[in-house]
Amino acid sequence: MAAVYRAAGRGAEAIRLHEQTLATFERVLGPDHPSTMTSRSSLANAYRAAGRGAEAIRLHEQTLATFERVLGPDHPDTLTTRNNLAADYFNADRVAEAIQLFERTLAGRERVLGPDHPDILTSRNNLAAAYQAAGRGAEAIRLHEQTLATFERVLGPDHPRTLFSRSNLANSYREAGRAAESIQLNERTLAGRERVLGLDHPDTLTSRNNLAAAYYDAGRLAEAIPLFERTLADRERILGPDHPDTQSSRGNLAAAYRAAGRG
Repeated sequence: MAAVYRAAGRGAEAIRLHEQTLATFERVLGPDHPSTMTSRSSLANAYRAAGRGAEAIRLHEQTLATFERVLGPDHPDTLTTRNNLAADYFNADRVAEAIQLFERTLAGRERVLGPDHPDILTSRNNLAAAYQAAGRGAEAIRLHEQTLATFERVLGPDHPRTLFSRSNLANSYREAGRAAESIQLNERTLAGRERVLGLDHPDTLTSRNNLAAAYYDAGRLAEAIPLFERTLADRERILGPDHPDTQSSRGNLAAAYRAAGRG
């Protein structure tokens, strides 16, 4: 049920159930049982989604160390946790550490899983995003394009992982100054997420924000500002005024107002 809440963007309810579940697993099965470790990792993911990055890092570091000791470095659960910790580091702007872990995770998954396994594609997608953040844009675009093509072939154009991959490629195009391609992909991603996830899902709000940013970069302020305004209002309502994504939206809208002479 907690996983369902998190997938639906109902973060506070997901965290409450994940915390209750973890406490029960620790009491009944012990701290090193695989089910306990999986529960701990799930709670860490919920913390990350809620903007509680330090708590997510602490739990994922603890879980990864236990998985490596109990199950080994290449067990699928170990690889998943290593990927999750890398994502925590990435969100905390610890990009060099994130790249190192993403590369290790990708290498491990390529050894253990088949070439088109969705987890391998996710690892490539995550590594490409980290390369982009590190200023390695050409490598990021190459990986994103390969990953998106495979996601579309294996999972279909509207699968949530495909939509996530398309969003990341759109962001890489935007960083490279390829505005028209970025806008086209962001429009497709937003339409897909609204259709598949709903208007209020956090990933839909991210796509709306990304499309507004692409319009802003292209000088299309009349289209960017209403999207930034809508995204900010929705994030304040759904995520709360202090969530990092809400604060980012507030800054984006202020920049767009200034660019439009609405100082």
